Amino acid sequence: MSTTAVAELDVTPPARERSAFGDGFARMDQAQKIKLGLGALALLAIALAFFFMGRQPEWRVLYANLGDKDGGAIVAQLSQMNVPYKHAEGGQAIMVPADKVHDTRLRLASQGLPKGSVTGFEMMEANRFGMTQFQERLTFQRGLEGELTRSIQSLSSVQSARIHLALPNQNGFFREQQKPSASVLLTLHPGRTLDRAQVAGIVHLVASSVPEMNPKAVSIVDDAGNLLSNPPDGQAQGADTQKLQYVQQLEQLYTRRIMEMLEPLVGRNNVKAQVSAEVDFSMVESTSEQHRPNQGPDAPATVRSQQTVEDGSGPRAQPSGVPGAVSNQPPATGTAPINGAAAPVGVNSAQGTGQAGSSRRESVVNYEVDKTVKVVRESSGQVKRLSAAVVINHRTTVDKAGKETTTAIPPQQLEQMTALVRETIGFNKERGDSVNVVNAVFNVEKAGEDAAALPWWKEADNQELMRSLAWPLGMVGLGLLVLMGMVRPGLKLMKTPAARRLETTPVQPLNAVLNESPERPGLPMPSNEPTAEAQRIADAKRLALENPMAVANIVKGWVNGEAPA
Repeated sequence: MSTTAVAELDVTPPARERSAFGDGFARMDQAQKIKLGLGALALLAIALAFFFMGRQPEWRVLYANLGDKDGGAIVAQLSQMNVPYKHAEGGQAIMVPADKVHDTRLRLASQGLPKGSVTGFEMMEANRFGMTQFQERLTFQRGLEGELTRSIQSLSSVQSARIHLALPNQNGFFREQQKPSASVLLTLHPGRTLDRAQVAGIVHLVASSVPEMNPKAVSIVDDAGNLLSNPPDGQAQGADTQKLQYVQQLEQLYTRRIMEMLEPLVGRNNVKAQVSAEVDFSMVESTSEQHRPNQGPDAPATVRSQQTVEDGSGPRAQPSGVPGAVSNQPPATGTAPINGAAAPVGVNSAQGTGQAGSSRRESVVNYEVDKTVKVVRESSGQVKRLSAAVVINHRTTVDKAGKETTTAIPPQQLEQMTALVRETIGFNKERGDSVNVVNAVFNVEKAGEDAAALPWWKEADNQELMRSLAWPLGMVGLGLLVLMGMVRPGLKLMKTPAARRLETTPVQPLNAVLNESPERPGLPMPSNEPTAEAQRIADAKRLALENPMAVANIVKGWVNGEAPA
């Protein structure tokens, strides 16, 4: 009777000869392959985004605030020049790459672009044959309006302007010629204003460009409908901006004077001053008439009119008296005192021999009466009252240990500073002016405290830097996430050698059927009672004897590396 023994053998499947990546990709399951493919596509998309973002040019404004006509001409010319462009700000600006801005402007300027929506006297060059006198006058007026518009738009504060000229037709048959007038509409840049001198300059510019135009006939209005020029009557209507500007300039003038006077005494940033001025803009005109009496009886008086009436009756008086030159002279002229009683006018009897008669004489004299007419016209903008408030910081002293201490200014010196302020602003007690100088401690915040109070991430420069780096850093972070989470595990699995993978695979024991019983030296003899190992050996023997094909298939599967069924 032959004995059969079963031995346990370690059988390792032979490795196939493949490339490292191919073998690794073949060992991956379906989910791992999909994950690796998606990661590779994501990395490719991120790389392409970086490439195109790096190649995208920086856009700069070529022209802004163009009319539709100029904008269309420039766009057509850019298309012919093969220059890329795009619109910005709702189509009000044309943008081109930053490296082509200056070259494109020079090339467009050589072709006369942009021509500008405002045309001047170049309209006169396009006179066509058969133009009437009215059309010529209208073309000249439009050209003059265009030239004035260009001149006014060259001012730094003016964004755009529009001018309307009213030029009446001059005719020699009219007795009274109508004078020309002008209206100017201004659109200012945001945050800018025109002072009184600038408005007056625009008025005189327009008035000097049109013959026989009075500056009072020029009206200037801003885009909000406010009248910037003076009204035709020359009187301001209400508290306009010009009055407010005048008051502000006056207050700033007095404040600057106080600061320039006290800063050398107390130091810079140790004095604060504020002046409030009350200005009277009313126009006052007064007329007075005075009558004065004569100062005395001997004072000269001017005769305004004199009237003398003589009446006589009876025979003519014969000369009497001693013959000679004295008796032949006419009687002297009567005199009337200015302030005295009038002399009585009587009837004088004629003296003669044998002749008698009567006569009557009346005399009326009118003298000029003293009269004084005085007209006083007070100008507007007179200062009615000034109020000055000045705060001076305490004195700061440093001892030998480096400790700072503050002390108040002595009252005597504070009184001297008050007197200086009064003299600086022209203090007038009768006008009701007031000056108040106070000595107090300033609460000055140090620069270090301000910097510590504001975190670094809230600073404007740092926020702008973070916004500029947000897109690149975000893309880099996304790429690293895709690489470490999706691509790297797949590549690591593909690069793992096949032998290392087999080492990690558990070795399955192979029960081999042997005809001869192996010698087991040193092993104790099995007992008669069957053990678990002996039971498995017996089952294997029985399976090999009863179904050898099944055992052969099991061994074949182990060799091919397939899991047993």
